[in-house]
Amino acid sequence: MEFFKIRRTIPFMRHALVFNVISLVTFLVSVGFLATQGLHFSIEFTGGTVMEVTHDKPAQPEKIRDALGAAGFKDINVLKFGSSQDVLIRLPLKAGPDPKVQNEEMQKQSNAAVEVLKGVDASAKLVRTEFVGGQVGKELATDGALALLMVCVGIMIYLAFRFEWRFAVATIVANLHDVVIILGVFSAFQWEFSLPVLAAVLAVLGYSVNESVVVFDRVRENFRKMRRASVDEIMDASITGTISRTIITHGSTQMMVLAIFFFGGASLHYFALALTIGICFGIYSSVLVAAPLAKYLGASREDFVKPEKKTVEPVVP
Repeated sequence: MEFFKIRRTIPFMRHALVFNVISLVTFLVSVGFLATQGLHFSIEFTGGTVMEVTHDKPAQPEKIRDALGAAGFKDINVLKFGSSQDVLIRLPLKAGPDPKVQNEEMQKQSNAAVEVLKGVDASAKLVRTEFVGGQVGKELATDGALALLMVCVGIMIYLAFRFEWRFAVATIVANLHDVVIILGVFSAFQWEFSLPVLAAVLAVLGYSVNESVVVFDRVRENFRKMRRASVDEIMDASITGTISRTIITHGSTQMMVLAIFFFGGASLHYFALALTIGICFGIYSSVLVAAPLAKYLGASREDFVKPEKKTVEPVVP
């Protein structure tokens, strides 16, 4: 389906080198932030106290956050949870020499927080308390990294079967480019990296590879149709031919993500933000990173159009 069709081929490949330099600089800056600042992991990864508190009237997360901050609590996360009367409060891990001492410290922390909450609203009631230890957080971080690695491996295997190896390598490099930039932005601004954000990163991997596959499918088709065209002309024609589809798909997806961003509440804020960054850079990498990389790796017509073998008929004496 096309809402519009561009009649004139846009010369993307003419400016490929400039865009690749921009991508390389952005990638290196992201790696630099990750190496120097790291990620601001949430309680799921670092450990801490999770409290669900209910009130008789609509809760005010900002007042609760200010009151806890004034009482000496740091790195507090207060979110509306379920109804307007319920809030979810996350407090960081209290360090201790062993798990038993940590649990005691977190219990004291939880009790002190409840007293502060009752000072804000006397109807505040503690519904449940969960303690996430540091060991559990490390396991979640390890499992998350393993999930990211397995997704990358799975995508590489899929692309190896679907395309010639040059296109597979170009696609996976472009996808990893998107992931590293998302992580780099979160590291630069020290936004909280939680399990929903990790889910968004995994979703971006699959979303971005889909766009690259669509472009390279058109490249493969044009290599067979446009017999006299150069590699640059075929790449330009393929990208231009899929622009309408790209705008419809990414535009529709971004509208839904923006709805989550503005109306999904604080719990989904960074999830939607990670998806927004991934969608924007996914378009950029599929068009201006993957295609030039495939060209630099030596993609040519011979990869798709095999020369016909001439059969020599036996001479009958």
